[in-house]
Amino acid sequence: MLKDEDRIFTNLYGMHERTLEGAKKRGHWDGTAGILQKGRDWIIEEMKASGLRGRGGAGFPTGLKWSFMPKESDGRPAYLVVNADESEPGTCKDREIMRHDPHTLIEGCLIASFAMNAHACYIYIRGEYIREREALQAAIDECYENGLLGANAAGSGWDFDLYLHHGAGAYICGEETALLESLEGKKGMPRMKPPFPAGAGLYGCPTTVNNVESIAVVPTILRRGASWFSSFGRQNNAGTKVFAISGHVNHPCVVEEEMSIPFRELIDRHCGGIRGGWGNLKAVIPGGSSVPVLRAEAMDDAIMDFDWLREQKSGLGTAAVIVMDQSVDMIKAIWRLAKFYKHESCGQCTPCREGTGWMMRVMERLVKGEASVEEIDMLFEVTKQVEGHTICALGDAAAWPIQGLIRNFRDEIEDRIRGRGAAIAAE
Repeated sequence: MLKDEDRIFTNLYGMHERTLEGAKKRGHWDGTAGILQKGRDWIIEEMKASGLRGRGGAGFPTGLKWSFMPKESDGRPAYLVVNADESEPGTCKDREIMRHDPHTLIEGCLIASFAMNAHACYIYIRGEYIREREALQAAIDECYENGLLGANAAGSGWDFDLYLHHGAGAYICGEETALLESLEGKKGMPRMKPPFPAGAGLYGCPTTVNNVESIAVVPTILRRGASWFSSFGRQNNAGTKVFAISGHVNHPCVVEEEMSIPFRELIDRHCGGIRGGWGNLKAVIPGGSSVPVLRAEAMDDAIMDFDWLREQKSGLGTAAVIVMDQSVDMIKAIWRLAKFYKHESCGQCTPCREGTGWMMRVMERLVKGEASVEEIDMLFEVTKQVEGHTICALGDAAAWPIQGLIRNFRDEIEDRIRGRGAAIAAE
């Protein structure tokens, strides 16, 4: 269990002051200039050594991502873009950071931008996040007034500007290149890669896109040391992580815990157990709606980290843990996700544009049992034709929940089809 003194987010629940003064009392903005004086190479090497993997879903090593940025400028400016879009259903961790602990993010933006030779950073915040935007903008204004942003930021000799940009609430804009398109004022549609953002990102300039949590943990890691951060979690799954647990638990919550915490411990310690007891657990989506669902039996000895969940053909994703008890109609639940992805597809790639609608319509018939058993395999086959055949990962995100359903709850689908057939025969 994570001790209180090891928590990076000390105001996740808004119990303390979110002002600059309150943040400083809790140890933020402490010796920031000193961290910058250690130089870019030291910061990037320390981030690599910490083992931090991106907290936005993909889990790519953060320090390594930073190192892809050009060491010397070719005349183009460099940018850091913070992905605060957080549109993955079930995910509500970044909003707590921005609402209650915004200075962790702002200080992280300064340090990370310096490490990548960027004098400007844009935070792209989700359209529905009104209060979060107000809290974050108030904190940014406070930093400018106190000399922590702007010319000679925090007395470091580095000029740095931070801009908050409000999106319009499109799921696709959480994909990093669609986010850049939207930030440039264009329709949010993913770009082909290469070129990758580190070569040609925002306005054709070197850019790194990072998740809110990935950036907000940076100052504490550098202050306390890479070895401190990497001491939590299993190898290759280091650090602390903000989990957002929703669904059929007694106390849904957002909590910072160490990586690789057993699922049972996470639920019992922080959520007061499963509604109706552990025997009532039916399924868990461990990382936001786009990762495949797992059966209750698989969660008995589950470890909440990237690698263990990938071995189970699922994923940690954003660590948005959606818990479902025996009352859930699994087919209907996954149909609802299929409907969401069909609605949010930008339509640029044919497999996704056509496939999401097709999958949703088949799921609609499966919910009612109005399909044949042979169609289950056909649906699985179509998910494979969508997955991996699109510019961005939305095709995968639409395919995986259905694949998880067919892999783990095929018996339920077949029972419904046969039950419907029997009912018609009886008439």
